Order: sequence, then structure tokens, then C-alpha cells
Amino acid sequence: MNQPVPATTTPFVDRRSPRKPGETPVFERRQFTNSHEGLSPGAHELALAIDEYKLRNRRRFITYEEMYEIITGLGYAQV
Repeated sequence: MNQPVPATTTPFVDRRSPRKPGETPVFERRQFTNSHEGLSPGAHELALAIDEYKLRNRRRFITYEEMYEIITGLGYAQV
């Protein structure tokens, strides 16, 4: 009754796995490319730093700890 599914000839490529050293980064499509328009200079700087962090670490979402790390990395400190 149920026919077996034929094996495909093309190998499965797991795009979630980390890149190998020396590979060129693949362009990542961004959903909100122009969402930084109209921000204050400080907010714009933070938004760019967060985007850079996400791209560098291949993260779509970040935790509060990661955001705190980015903010303190920009030189902000609680007084």
C-alpha cells in the first residue's frame, strides 16, 4: 500500500551549522533594514552595535545579558 520514498541524489545541506574557518560570510537578508531612520544619535549607535553583534555571532535574537554587554561595550555605565 505505502510506497517507499525514493532516496534523493542531492545531499542535505544543514545551513544552521557554523561556517568553517576561512569561508566567506553569506549575505543575511535583514527584515528591518531601514528601521534605524529617525532615531536619536545614541539610539542609532546602539541599534548599529546590536545589529553588528547579531551578525558577528549569527544570532537573530539576543538576551538581556548580551544587550547589557553591548551597551557597556559602547562605554555606557550606571552611575
